Amino acid sequence: MSHLSFILILAWQGIPAQNTSDSAPPPSVRPQLTPEQRGDIFMARKMYREAIDTYRETPETAILSNKIGIAYHQLTDLNSAARYYQRAIKLDPKFSQAINNLGTIYYSRQSYRRAIGQYKKVLRITPDSASTLANLGSAYLARKQYELASENYQKALAIDPTIFEHHNGVGTTVRDQAVGDRPMFFYYLARSYAKAGMKDQALNYIRKSLEEGFKERKKFINDPEFAGLQKDPEFQKIMESEPKVL
Repeated sequence: MSHLSFILILAWQGIPAQNTSDSAPPPSVRPQLTPEQRGDIFMARKMYREAIDTYRETPETAILSNKIGIAYHQLTDLNSAARYYQRAIKLDPKFSQAINNLGTIYYSRQSYRRAIGQYKKVLRITPDSASTLANLGSAYLARKQYELASENYQKALAIDPTIFEHHNGVGTTVRDQAVGDRPMFFYYLARSYAKAGMKDQALNYIRKSLEEGFKERKKFINDPEFAGLQKDPEFQKIMESEPKVL
């Protein structure tokens, strides 16, 4: 490259030209991303098929199989997702994230007993997994085992008070968010938050439960978990109003 050409390139880039004989050494070259890192970028961009293809460029591990399973899960290809979660578990039988994620496949298929079995396996390995405790609560709720649902929601909140407030991201652990009985789900969340002393969240889910058509309004008056809210003006306003059912 001629000296003139180099000056023109510098000008185009907005960099003042200098005497090339005294130029500084070139900046260090950026390290090349691994296929897994590139796959993670595709996942963050919700380019799931590209992520799958990129993950496959590297030797299979439990972590990569789980990530491929999540990508298929995001594409709602549950059969492929389940197959990769099972491969991850075969490679690492104590890989709790993959065990949890396989449980969410069973949950999606309304095989709640099998989902519960998977979640219990996770909790034997990592008993402080808030996501899995929340998943277990939802599986019990689907089976109308309401007290067990409430107990596990309470445990999840004790570990992570925001567990029900943020949407499930594309991490390594999937959390069930498709709940069939939404009025009952919101009622038990309201009760769990009230019991934990989290007033604002409790009021929010009381309102949501009524908007979703929860019929047993007296429970908010009579259940001992809501005793601390009885004199709250916002609670009284909610109880006196007739929320528009969504």
